[in-house]
Amino acid sequence: MRIIVLVSIFTLLSFSSKSQNTSLRKKADIAADKIEQKVIAWRRDIHEHPELGNQEFRTAGIIAKHLQLLGIEVKTGVAHTGVVGILKGGKPGPVVALRADMDALPVIERTPVAFASKVKVQYNGKEAGVMHACGHDTHVAILMGVAEVLAGMRSELKGTVKFIFQPAEEGAAQGEDAGAELMVKEGVMQNPAVDVIFGLHINSQTEVGKIKYKPGGILASVDDMKIIVKGRSAHGAYPWSAIDPIVASAQIINNLQAIISRNLNITENAGIVTIGAINGGNRGNIIPEKVEMLGTIRALKTEDRNMLIERVRQVVTKTAESAGASVEVIIPYESSFPVTFNDIALTEKMLPSLQQSAGKENVVLTVAETGAEDFSFYQEKVPGLFFFLGGMSKGGNPLTAPSHHTPDFFIDESGLKLGVQTLANLTIDYMEMEKVGGTKK
Repeated sequence: MRIIVLVSIFTLLSFSSKSQNTSLRKKADIAADKIEQKVIAWRRDIHEHPELGNQEFRTAGIIAKHLQLLGIEVKTGVAHTGVVGILKGGKPGPVVALRADMDALPVIERTPVAFASKVKVQYNGKEAGVMHACGHDTHVAILMGVAEVLAGMRSELKGTVKFIFQPAEEGAAQGEDAGAELMVKEGVMQNPAVDVIFGLHINSQTEVGKIKYKPGGILASVDDMKIIVKGRSAHGAYPWSAIDPIVASAQIINNLQAIISRNLNITENAGIVTIGAINGGNRGNIIPEKVEMLGTIRALKTEDRNMLIERVRQVVTKTAESAGASVEVIIPYESSFPVTFNDIALTEKMLPSLQQSAGKENVVLTVAETGAEDFSFYQEKVPGLFFFLGGMSKGGNPLTAPSHHTPDFFIDESGLKLGVQTLANLTIDYMEMEKVGGTKK
């Protein structure tokens, strides 16, 4: 009889806990619906006034003021212009971090919207436009909305929420530390120590209302490189007097392509070795003294990343030597991000939360992409889940919808509310799961 009573009590407690969790989700969904137009207005304002990496002063000011009005503890000036908000729930529990990136790109906007950017700046010595051509304005607006939703139920939250508004995901001026890596170095994952982190990225080629996810590597590591091939100059009419760095560079470029096809198991993962720029010489009849190349290396597994970097060094060095040239290989040159890796156990546990937010039929298992995201630096410290949120109008063609980082990049704002709901529900659900068993490694 005593065993039956104990089982009954446990069942009632479990039911009560699930019922309370469902109630909080409903509250979050209702609150997200009420503030949808505010989220869209924030997005439009930020879109019209874009700022490059480490220069997001106006954006940071809007965020900080909003969080302070909600009674959230705020720290500014993190990693140059970053803003961190801490919302302490009324009950004990884990620390859940939510991240949004704030920076725009040096792109001249061509979209016909009334709030299109007309901002111009000097960039690398030239006049350039500034545009939110990757959707970071939507990320900021969504997370501001999540902060308002969760602040409205703080007494019922079983833990703490850390809102991370990050600068310079796209990078900053050469020589400047930037982005998630710098935020981690400056202690954003501590005080209080973060247990888990969630993040999203709007996608202009995924229909609104849909979410795409993938356990494991979802975005590639990136390591850029600079290769300097040094030879001996000569008159173009007497090439036997030279050590031709142009011919050596051509051989290097060709040989690099075999690394992917011959060293990487392409049945398991993708990889990229790309040379995107080559510069050398200034006349057709002069063999130059050196050639400089810029490129990128990308992988979806840490082991593959290490292998590709090592093979690039070997191929470049040995090919140059075979031509009698010397070479300098700089990897990384400016940027280096780890693989964006969704913790497999965490992804499995949180999949029902994604499905309940968007509808099971709208949550799609996707393939990995060879783009990169510095959200990966947070995932090196704690389990994390990063997913894609639809931003293409219903019925749109993903093959013709303007892609990210282009002048015509466009987002259907009807997809923003789902972003608010999903991040809020992930937070609520994780707190409940951690209370009854947890998802920590």
